[in-house]
Amino acid sequence: MIRALYDWTLRQANRPWALWVLAAISFIEASVFPIPPDVLMIPMILARPSRAWLIAGVALVASVVGGLLGYAIGALAFEQIGQPILTAMGKQDAMAEFNTRFNDMGFWVVLAAGVTPFPFKVITIMSGWTGMSLGTFVATAVVARGVRFFVVAALLWKFGIPIRDFVERRLGLVFTLFVVALIGGFVLVRYL
Repeated sequence: MIRALYDWTLRQANRPWALWVLAAISFIEASVFPIPPDVLMIPMILARPSRAWLIAGVALVASVVGGLLGYAIGALAFEQIGQPILTAMGKQDAMAEFNTRFNDMGFWVVLAAGVTPFPFKVITIMSGWTGMSLGTFVATAVVARGVRFFVVAALLWKFGIPIRDFVERRLGLVFTLFVVALIGGFVLVRYL
């Protein structure tokens, strides 16, 4: 099933309505869809490098708005389903402690998930579930998704087809190393 979704997504890159499909995929990927928008972005940018920034911008806006849907799913599903179950089980205090820990690191969690291959939808839903500040969530999602989509667009715009293999196979690793270095830098500054 995942392979069929992947192939369908890739075929959409050559259609006249590709930007709309990209917006839809970016939107639903942030809350439920398993295929990342990069799969569609890459062939779209390779086909029309002059539109790289527009393509990245569409993916960014749609992904952040889709993230808000994920946030709402987490917030609404927890209040209606999760909280009564935890209260009945006497686990409300444990959940409050988890929420505090998640929200203390929430900026970094959203940033890391937004730029790495980690499923962004998990973090959007968790952010709503734990009651993370909506302002922090939106600001971090804009930065994280902006970095991810515009770095891909810049690499493809500058280097074209030779960078495609790198983007498809290794960019997740590079982003992960970037986030680790960034967090490590903040830890060093804080404790040295």
